[in-house]
Amino acid sequence: MLLALDVGNTQIFAGVFNEDKLVAKFRGTSCNATADEFGTFFKNAIRESGVDPKEITEVAICSVVPDLLYTLRHMAEKYFSLEPFLLQGGVKTGLNIKYKNPLEVGADRIANAIAASAMFPDQNLIIVDLGTATTFCAVSRTREYLGGLILPGLRISMEALATRTAKLPRVEIAKPPELVGKSTVDSIQSGLYYSNLLAIKGIAAKIREEYFGGSALLLGTGGFSKLFEGAELFDKVVPDLVLAGTCMAARMNKERAKK
Repeated sequence: MLLALDVGNTQIFAGVFNEDKLVAKFRGTSCNATADEFGTFFKNAIRESGVDPKEITEVAICSVVPDLLYTLRHMAEKYFSLEPFLLQGGVKTGLNIKYKNPLEVGADRIANAIAASAMFPDQNLIIVDLGTATTFCAVSRTREYLGGLILPGLRISMEALATRTAKLPRVEIAKPPELVGKSTVDSIQSGLYYSNLLAIKGIAAKIREEYFGGSALLLGTGGFSKLFEGAELFDKVVPDLVLAGTCMAARMNKERAKK
């Protein structure tokens, strides 16, 4: 079995794959832990998910936090006796990356593109990942990674309002009861929700028209993607794209190493 880690700026998401099937998933709440703390947490979480940690034969890491790579590599070696696969520049992805400097593309965005291209073959794709940042990726039906956009995420926007104003509070990020808020909290929630909803609609429409001749599948992923379920925004919401793409990348590179 393979343990995949999606290391974000605020949380670590983890999944256990049996072949290509995700059989367990959980999250870590701290990105400042030691190798021993990570190792103990992951082993306990795997066990509580009904999987024996001794069954983990591979560890794959997708990280947007470079400072954590040494700690997580050490954790994998010490607690699982495995050299982890790192999704980073130079590994096989199956994508033709059109960035001016391909090494600049975030590992999480590459993982999203790998998984989405495999799950929805022969389709133009617009992938929106709603996490700490909100990112857009445009991927052609021929697996060309064309590039994308990066916006402040919902939580960053909320924190900016709370810290840069005297009277606006921190609020729960939730779908508001109506468009025009009847309280300060409702008004902030509505502003966060609808600014993202309309931005995604507008940007996706422009990408479709300018890059794909009007035809592309719009996918939502990331922690806040479920917020927009029922809003008739995304064609599909696939919450675990990064984990799936990390697993697929590890498999591709394992096969290449064998050859």
